[in-house]
Amino acid sequence: MIARATNLFALWTVAGTLWAWLAPGHWLWVGDGSVAPFGQPLISVLLGVIMLGMGLTLSIEDFRRVAKMPRCVGAGVALQFTVMPLAGVTLAALFGLETGLAVGLILVSCCPGGTASNVVSYLARANVALSVTMTMCSTIVAVALTPLLTGWLAGYFIEIDRWNLFREMIVIVLLPVVAGIGLNTAFPGIARRISAVSPLVSVFGVVVIVAGIIAKSRDLIAENAGTLLLAVVSLHAIGFALGYAITRLMRFGVSEARTISIEVGMQNSGLGASMAAGKGFAAQFANPVQAALAPVPSAISAVCHVVIGSILAAVWGRNSGGQADA
Repeated sequence: MIARATNLFALWTVAGTLWAWLAPGHWLWVGDGSVAPFGQPLISVLLGVIMLGMGLTLSIEDFRRVAKMPRCVGAGVALQFTVMPLAGVTLAALFGLETGLAVGLILVSCCPGGTASNVVSYLARANVALSVTMTMCSTIVAVALTPLLTGWLAGYFIEIDRWNLFREMIVIVLLPVVAGIGLNTAFPGIARRISAVSPLVSVFGVVVIVAGIIAKSRDLIAENAGTLLLAVVSLHAIGFALGYAITRLMRFGVSEARTISIEVGMQNSGLGASMAAGKGFAAQFANPVQAALAPVPSAISAVCHVVIGSILAAVWGRNSGGQADA
């Protein structure tokens, strides 16, 4: 039952987005500060819970698995942090996005792969073990690369405080993941029971984050919907397409190429939204309106990549892929 509900993540994301769009008042509490667990912004807490859930599913053996498929993992992570960031900054310039939207698009393009990619890889009959390993590796690498790449590429639009981004990555990504791994190592039985429901919790956590941002920025989204939607769809389409094409040119098996395509094309949009919505990130903008626009690309990204990923999973899932050559 839980697995079936988790596999419907695309439906929940679209439903949450429509709900927030039609009745924004129902979701304003997510980002207005009225709900602040432990005195922290709700969006950051939700993302921390999502990252903790990811850590609970990982063990020392998962890290050993990297050594068994170094070429696949290395290629996938390299493409994640080259194809997407370069596509993000190119599309921001090509479509002439406003400063807030441009910075937000670049930020989400510099984020690691999201855990939803693991579900899509399973449905697409791709290499799930590789997907989980890549998500783990890209998330850990992102602690350093996301602030560095965002600061470099978005620096054309505004000066980015890379140290602030780095501290945010430590607090809302690295520490929860490490805590989850530690709990799984020390109390595997408890972690196993919790991890049975954590994927579903993660899905709904992302839905709540996205709905909150959509509700808060509804009018701004409406003003920029056409161009922004095209830019975000293009970003993910490029990621999926080049992730597959480049790995096939590298003579990877079909199953592995599909997996890397999914990992590259699907970003951790919840992370992008959380970081862009933070007070420290917003303070970098001279114009409050542009600061309010920054989280919007991540919110739209969350919908776009799960829809594209679900379509690919439906097509690819009809036939199994080949084995790895890597």
